[in-house]
Amino acid sequence: MRVSGFEDLIPTEVSTASQELLPLLGEDENIIKEGIAKAAAKLANGKDVSKLTETFTNLLNKIQTIAEKVQNNTSHMIANKEFLSQDQVSESVLNLCDDQIAKILNGKVVPGDRVFYPVKPHIGTATPGVHQPDFTGKVIVFTIDATDKTDAERVEFLAAHVEKNGGKVACFISQSTPTELQEYISGKFHSHVVDIKNPEEVQRWLNTASTNIGEILATVHITGKLPEISKLTELTRAKWEELTEKFITTPATVAQRALEQFVPGGKDDPRLYKDVKGAIMIIGPDLPIGRKVTGTQRAQVEVFRGALRPFTTTVNQELSDVLKSKIRMFTIFPGTVAGAEPNNQKIADALNFLVSDSSNSSAEVIFCIDESR
Repeated sequence: MRVSGFEDLIPTEVSTASQELLPLLGEDENIIKEGIAKAAAKLANGKDVSKLTETFTNLLNKIQTIAEKVQNNTSHMIANKEFLSQDQVSESVLNLCDDQIAKILNGKVVPGDRVFYPVKPHIGTATPGVHQPDFTGKVIVFTIDATDKTDAERVEFLAAHVEKNGGKVACFISQSTPTELQEYISGKFHSHVVDIKNPEEVQRWLNTASTNIGEILATVHITGKLPEISKLTELTRAKWEELTEKFITTPATVAQRALEQFVPGGKDDPRLYKDVKGAIMIIGPDLPIGRKVTGTQRAQVEVFRGALRPFTTTVNQELSDVLKSKIRMFTIFPGTVAGAEPNNQKIADALNFLVSDSSNSSAEVIFCIDESR
């Protein structure tokens, strides 16, 4: 309903009304009626209050029906249908909060997930090969949060790939990228140093690229490599937040604003996403290179790659399954567990596949491009 609306309510009205109505679930009938009447009067905005009261009553009933169905369906996901009551869940949580139990369990993996439901495969290795697209008349935007020279060289390779095939390139480089890398990229391609952590600034520069250069075919975000650190657990809070911002928050900000670029007004009216095309690529942190890479070094990178995986999966499920959109977001993880050098051509091949029509039918949206089976 948040996506498609309900009766004569548009999606934003459903969202606003739900905030008023949800607290009424489980209350006495008189309290519910009074609450609905107040909500209708508050949100009428020129509409017939009596008609809106009837619509809100139907909306609350619909929400309750959906909630009951979800609870019932969830109970059947457990293998032997042993479903904890709310009291049992509360008791379990209270016990887990005990200081002694917390010390024992902190950082441990507790087996016991017996929820089974069908899932699609979302992670692959090399992307399927496609005919080289013609990028003529199209723009590919690169948002760059480079850490070292190899990140800048990757941008150079991919941007040259786009230009070689007729496309135009706009590079938006983060303020935190080292100055020498900013200059390296700026000397070769149309570039601006911007605050890519700021959603409004990202939106403004995407709009500028679209207006001044041409239609945006795809947005590619390069997170850069994980900076050299000793132990994640010994980082200060400020340093830890810098890393989460670099590898989680900033990619999400860029993706969100790219979606708004492809679907103006879509955040308020999700119905606009239907059948719209667009492409977003996040190039995540490389696995460490070399024959003597330690498990700790790999694990540090995997913390942030691991955060990007469910994000990518969820975004694509919402786009394709819920919004019926043809926008796709791929996440690329360069490097191998064996420490081999990543191949930038394989990222270029993944970009070719992403902007092709074939990507719409791909369940795989996360690619460890350098790994082989």
